[in-house]
Amino acid sequence: MASDPAESPDPPDSSESPEPPNSPEPPDPSESPAGERPFRSAFRAAPLAMAVVDPEGLVLNANDSFAALLGAGPEGLAGQVAADLLDLASDARAWHAYREVLHGRQARMRCTRRLKRPDGRSLWVQATVCPLPSESRGVLLSLADISARRELQARLRHLQNHDPVTRLPNRTLFFERLSAALEAESYDGGGTGRIGLCYLDLDGFKAVNDTLGHRVGDRLLAAVAERLTRCADEAGYGRASAPLVARLGGDEFALFVEDSTGTEQLADLAESVLTALQTPFEISGRRLSVSASIGVVERQAAGTSATALMQAADTTLYWAKADGKARWTLFDPERNAHRMTRQALVSTLRAAVERGEFTLEYQPLVGMDDGRLRGVEALVRWRHPQFGTLTPNRFIQLAEEDGSIVPLGRWILATACRQARRWQLDHPDAPPIFVSVNVAVRQVWDSDLVADVAEVLAETGLAPQLLQLELTESAVMGSAGRPLQALRALSDMGVHIAIDDFGTGYSNLAYLSRLPVSVLKLDGSFVRGFQQEEREQEEREQEEARRKEAEPADEVIVEAMIQLAHRLGLSVTAECVETSDQASRLRRIGCDTGQGWLYSRPVPPDRISELLDSRACGRR
Repeated sequence: MASDPAESPDPPDSSESPEPPNSPEPPDPSESPAGERPFRSAFRAAPLAMAVVDPEGLVLNANDSFAALLGAGPEGLAGQVAADLLDLASDARAWHAYREVLHGRQARMRCTRRLKRPDGRSLWVQATVCPLPSESRGVLLSLADISARRELQARLRHLQNHDPVTRLPNRTLFFERLSAALEAESYDGGGTGRIGLCYLDLDGFKAVNDTLGHRVGDRLLAAVAERLTRCADEAGYGRASAPLVARLGGDEFALFVEDSTGTEQLADLAESVLTALQTPFEISGRRLSVSASIGVVERQAAGTSATALMQAADTTLYWAKADGKARWTLFDPERNAHRMTRQALVSTLRAAVERGEFTLEYQPLVGMDDGRLRGVEALVRWRHPQFGTLTPNRFIQLAEEDGSIVPLGRWILATACRQARRWQLDHPDAPPIFVSVNVAVRQVWDSDLVADVAEVLAETGLAPQLLQLELTESAVMGSAGRPLQALRALSDMGVHIAIDDFGTGYSNLAYLSRLPVSVLKLDGSFVRGFQQEEREQEEREQEEARRKEAEPADEVIVEAMIQLAHRLGLSVTAECVETSDQASRLRRIGCDTGQGWLYSRPVPPDRISELLDSRACGRR
């Protein structure tokens, strides 16, 4: 008789105390007094399976019910080791409790065991072991068949944990599996230690319910569930397990992957789901089409909670719907942080300046004619202790809204000028480079910008002509009163004023000529609009003829703006230069300096020092 461990033994019954046996040997049933014969008859005929076990653990006698339950004859059980019949030794707790009762040190024990009969049928029994009266040495072992009860419990649990419409695991079972996968012991023993989730919602399912009724809607959900299950089975082929498919409610489903291998695996799964749903469904004589929006999350299991994972999945699902539906979207921590932490960032901005959480990186501005480094633009980064490194588009607008841009702007200005002066001193043989600092309109209105600049230049020793202040086109073109006076005072001081993102606003060119501006920075959208001139060898012979044709609109506009700027005595910087073809075209139409990834991404100060040593940056 084989047995499977199932449950731990019941705790000892404190109401009963063990009574050590007194007689040296168990009584011989054949010599029992006549008064005991009715009890022996009752023992043999009792419907409860019972066996008498001696102090050594051997079966002395078993009734017919015990033998029938185990699928053996009563005479064949005598002398067998009782513990082996139930495989108690495989369960340390059950084995210990059994030995305690057998030796009179515990009143009783109870445990549940799964047995396998010789005919192959399995059954669940509840085993109880208790001492015999003191005049009889040994214990009484009784077994109760609880298979029907266990089966009923299993059916009830299945109903409780599965969706009646799709027969998929429901929300309860899904979260049980998810929570189990996030426990440390589930991934410490091996595997990738990663988990993935595709959280999907059917697009337009409500219209099906509203127009065709819930019966058709339920059939559609069941058909969708079948296709999702097939996708999961195909994804699990050759792997340890297939993804868990669950219906979380309404038209929401989840495919949960344990031991995922990375975002590519989840992306492939999401793509297979979208493909599977493209084929229309035949429901009740109707041809129905549905699509799905899918939020995809993949991450390390360690340090992740079920709540955090589902929040990320729900957010990503919302992005997929907002981006146009019928698509999958991968969770983006930066995009999520922007949505979830706006208020948190606002509340900590001012304190972050005092704590020194900001740093500057510098992007080179390169001469288009010789490729040499002419200057750098200072770009601020926030090394947030919780959200990591944040770029300006994440917090500058917030800083402008709450006024913290004023102290932050002072820090940027001072730090950039100090660094520019340090480069000048460390590289006396190299031509000095200027530093360009972005200035918000609120800095002009809410602070004495002129005094701040004068103080910083005096403190750092940087020459005014090596400082350039950048303001957006909309801010400069609308300047009047105090802002215009400040710009003129700065220009008179020798500081260069640049209009950033020029060409995106409503430029009054006549007014531009009256502003104290020395540099125009063309918005990157114009440069990105240039057509590429990479030709195959056989097309190069036609190049001269093509130049005679009309130039692309963006190039014509840029050339016109450059010519206008030069006539006004302004220099021009092109932003977002990413290819040598763009640089060649800009150089040909007279652009003065370029800035973009072709030359360098924003880098730390020491990298600028290396460029100063090399005297050149990027490619011409």
